[in-house]
Amino acid sequence: MHNAKARRPIRSFVRREGRLTPGQERALTALGPRLLLDAQGDALDLTEVFGRTAPVTLEIGFGNGESLATQAQAHPERDFIGIEVHRPGVGHLLQTIARLALDNLRVFEADAVEVLERRIDDGSLAVIQIFFPDPWHKKRHHKRRLIQPAFVSLLARKLAPGGRIHLATDWAEYAEHMLDVMEATPELGNLHGSRAFAPQPTGRPATKFEQRGQRLGHGVWDLIYRRI
Repeated sequence: MHNAKARRPIRSFVRREGRLTPGQERALTALGPRLLLDAQGDALDLTEVFGRTAPVTLEIGFGNGESLATQAQAHPERDFIGIEVHRPGVGHLLQTIARLALDNLRVFEADAVEVLERRIDDGSLAVIQIFFPDPWHKKRHHKRRLIQPAFVSLLARKLAPGGRIHLATDWAEYAEHMLDVMEATPELGNLHGSRAFAPQPTGRPATKFEQRGQRLGHGVWDLIYRRI
């Protein structure tokens, strides 16, 4: 008998559906056609998506989207795209976009690798940010971590020259792992010097995960790299 479980591909996330609230479900139905981007198809024309030419920030794994929406509201001169697989989080962000009347934010409900490979042109992004990804803290699960050499090389290709990757975690061991991977990527340079963590940026809104970690006494490590 074949072992279907053994053949299942490893992903960089676990889909935790949770329960949609009525408001989230309404948002997905009513706002999805306008705000959700399709993961299938050729590379997007970002000028066409937003109706203008502006720097684009891509956030991978935005959770409930509050931090991303805060950035979009604070920077109307920039455009933002969020990627998330957690459906209630996507619904919550769509509600927030409507409440704040944001025109500069669009959303993918999809796997980040699929989106990057199919829908995002090389050299098209100004910023890529990944805040508090799952640390997969057990050693046997480290291979599931999102920040791996092949994935970071893919991210680097999507950045315009001078574009930035901004990572943050509240797990010290994962921070060191991130540092190792980023330092070994030849297309990237550390904005704060070799093997240096960034001072906690004032421009990054605190996420709910960060706030929870701070209540538990966790530290926070930021890494910012530039496309050379």
